Amino acid sequence: MWDEPLVLGGRSFGSRLIVGTGKYPSFEVMRRCHEASGTEMVTVAVRRVDLSRQGESLLDYIDVNRITLLPNTAGCYTAEEAVRTAYLAREAGLGEFIKLEVIGDTKTLFPDVQGLLEATKTLAREGFIVLPYTNDDPVVAKRLEEAGAAAVMPLGAPIGSGLGIRNPYNIRLILEAASVPVIVDAGVGTASDATIAMELGCHGVLMNTAIAGAKDPEGMAEAMKLAVAAGRLASRAGRIARKLYAAASSPIEGIPDWAPAP
Repeated sequence: MWDEPLVLGGRSFGSRLIVGTGKYPSFEVMRRCHEASGTEMVTVAVRRVDLSRQGESLLDYIDVNRITLLPNTAGCYTAEEAVRTAYLAREAGLGEFIKLEVIGDTKTLFPDVQGLLEATKTLAREGFIVLPYTNDDPVVAKRLEEAGAAAVMPLGAPIGSGLGIRNPYNIRLILEAASVPVIVDAGVGTASDATIAMELGCHGVLMNTAIAGAKDPEGMAEAMKLAVAAGRLASRAGRIARKLYAAASSPIEGIPDWAPAP
C-alpha cells in the first residue's frame, strides 16, 4: 500500500521512527541501532555533547548524509534556557530543527506548559522548525500549533518509564485537534507500544530508552522499525468494529434449510 512521507518543516521522511542517541553501551552500538531502525532522524542532547569536536563524539557515529539531526533542549527548565540552547545548536551547525523541551518538574519530567509555549513562539519566529515535547493535553497541543510548532509531540507516559500509551483517548483528541503531525514522544517500552501509537493514527513515534536499554538494542531497533510500519499500515487499512458478541467468519445466511450443516 503506497504511503505518503512524513513531512516536517517542509522536509520529507520515509521513516516515521525517530530515535535517540543516549544511554547506549557504546557509540558503535548506537550506530548499529540507527541502521537497524531505519530511522532518518535522531535526537541529540545539545547540553550533553561536545560541540567542539575536539575528541571522540557521538556525532562522529551518525551518518548525516542519511540522517537528519534533531538537537534537543533536554535539561532546560526555563524558556530562556531552552531558547539559548537552540541558538547554540544552530550556531554549532546542527541545523534548524529543534526538539523543544522545557521541563517543569524534576521527578516526573513533565513539561512546563507556559515556558514551552513561550519558547515555541520565540523559536518559530526565529526560523526554527520546532517540535515541542508536551503533555497529552489537546488544548495545549492546539496552542502549540498556533504558536508555530511544526508538529506536536505528546508523551505516551513519563520519559524513560516504558509504560506505553497510558491515555490513548487523549492522544485521539490531540489528533482531532491538531492539523500538524502528532508524534508520540516518551513512554514507549516495547514494539507493541509503538504499534498502538501508530494504530491510533499518530504520524510517528520518538523513542530512546526502549531501544538503548533493551537486552539486545539492535534487535529491539529492528523490532521498532517493523512495529511502526505495521501500526501505520493497520491504521490506514482500518480495523473492524468491536462487537460484544461473536460473529461467524463463515455466515450461514442464504444457505438453504435442506443443506447440511457446515
